[in-house]
Amino acid sequence: MSVPDLRSFIAQLQRAGDLVTVDAPVDPVLEVAEIHRRVIAAGGPALLFTNVRGSDFRLVTNLFGTARRAALAFGERPFRLVRRAVELAETLLPPSPAALWNARDVAGDLLRVGTRRVDTGPVVERVTTDVRLDRLPALTCWPEDGGPFLTLPLVYTQHPDRRGHNLGMYRMQVHDARTTGMHWQIGKGGGYHYALSEARGQALPVTVMLGGPPALVLSAIAPLPENVPELVLASVIAGERLPLVQGHGPHPLVASAEFALIGSVPAAVRRPEGPFGDHYGYYSLTHDYPVFEVQRLAHRADAIFPATVVGKPRQEDFYLGDLLQDLLSPLFPLVMPAVEQLWSYGETGYHSLSAAVVKQRYRREAMASAFRILGEGQLSLTKFLLVTDRHVDLRDFRRTLEHVLERTNPETDLYVMSNLSMDTLDYTGPSVNEGSKGV
Repeated sequence: MSVPDLRSFIAQLQRAGDLVTVDAPVDPVLEVAEIHRRVIAAGGPALLFTNVRGSDFRLVTNLFGTARRAALAFGERPFRLVRRAVELAETLLPPSPAALWNARDVAGDLLRVGTRRVDTGPVVERVTTDVRLDRLPALTCWPEDGGPFLTLPLVYTQHPDRRGHNLGMYRMQVHDARTTGMHWQIGKGGGYHYALSEARGQALPVTVMLGGPPALVLSAIAPLPENVPELVLASVIAGERLPLVQGHGPHPLVASAEFALIGSVPAAVRRPEGPFGDHYGYYSLTHDYPVFEVQRLAHRADAIFPATVVGKPRQEDFYLGDLLQDLLSPLFPLVMPAVEQLWSYGETGYHSLSAAVVKQRYRREAMASAFRILGEGQLSLTKFLLVTDRHVDLRDFRRTLEHVLERTNPETDLYVMSNLSMDTLDYTGPSVNEGSKGV
């Protein structure tokens, strides 16, 4: 496993001189976030706070706050595997003995993909039902935030009816010592599982982990189809089967995690959540969201609490988002054969603006590709999509925009579709989850 857990990554950054330890007392209400923002704006190091007021736990932020650190966390291996997978997809269909023989190098990698059971692990060094979430160093990041939030939670749920899990990352406002909000949206995997359980009047078991292999973070934010397990992707990125501990709740725990919050989200219970200074650069407002009730807390004896701060780009999520696009972009032509390139712009919060290079054999065929993109998973949240059939480096936004505008007649080439479902965090429409899209 390239980076087996959070503290291994911290040690790696310390050796590289890319992490600073802050021993002075700091306040998790606004102060830590302001320190973080100033450091990331200057391209500075990761930050390990050892003296956070109101908490016995250390706090680490800005782990992925430069392109270099984000790349260091995940290494070159997953990129190599994705490129190799694309090559094999092109040569193995139809399969032949020669093609299969040439693919033998992948067999060893596949044997290391998945999970494995272990009897115990660091995450269960301390297990208690005396849950005190108010003792965690959760951050209040902006003056009008509704309270402290968990900002790097790894939220694990299972499908109520069949095998299959989801690992997602959803902000969680700490309401009190035993409950948090759960900012689920129906279009996300965890929200889908909850909707199924709630329709039956049943609570959904939920386990929230913090820390562990950095690969978990990338997997949790990856726009995977519902039937693709995030723990398998994490294993691919990490280069080894993920060790899981059973017996401390309804779900397995990643053995090397720092914390695990074990509980459930009851049906038909809502509580006001927000405001929250979000990655679009403005506050998302207060709305009613499901409530996570924590029955048990597990953690390492000397656990380190990971957090991030979001806001107007560029923040940590920008570097993670671009790295994820770099990783997955070779796969897009396999899923959507007419789409040669696809890129979303982190400077806009990703969902606001994307661009695509597509194949066009007949008039307006590009619109078929545009609708395919807008109907694909989290890409369906895209607000504005630029489409061209000419080669252009989509990562160069200025050149891409010039290229499109030079060839566009707004009267015939601009399509605006109104009264559509929108990203919950987009407040430009007449009401929540409602607005328009453009191509």
